[in-house]
Amino acid sequence: MSRNRLIYPLTAALSATLVLAACKKPEPVPAPAPPVTTEPAPMTEPAPVAATASVTTVDLGNAVGADNRVATPATTFSPKDTIYAAVATRTSDPAASVPGKLTAKWTYQDGQTVSEDSRDLNLTGDGTTTFQINKPDGLPAGKYKVEVSLDGNVVQTKEFEVK
Repeated sequence: MSRNRLIYPLTAALSATLVLAACKKPEPVPAPAPPVTTEPAPMTEPAPVAATASVTTVDLGNAVGADNRVATPATTFSPKDTIYAAVATRTSDPAASVPGKLTAKWTYQDGQTVSEDSRDLNLTGDGTTTFQINKPDGLPAGKYKVEVSLDGNVVQTKEFEVK
């Protein structure tokens, strides 16, 4: 009987424990976080691109018209000619004024600089700037070239001859 006396209280305690464990409420599952919404970035205008200038052509001749363009392009001149270089420029935005520095460097066949002329300009749309060389007593016969630079960068070179 003593064995029964121990089993009954142990059985009762075990039963009570199982009943209490079965009655325990499960822990609530946390609700999922609401989705993160981001507002779209406000529409902005792209940053304006600065207008640029470029040299489109260089023509050589011994006369220019009222529009500063060479009347008749040539590559051979006489010693007493005034030689013109008509430098045509264009800006990427025809309405924009683009500051720039045009330079014409005239050199003789041995590399000696005959003349160099620079102009600080405000270039707008299509335009033509004229440079020239001459000598009252005449240019020496030989081969020459003119290098045209825009803002310090050589953009076109033209070779010519004086006979």
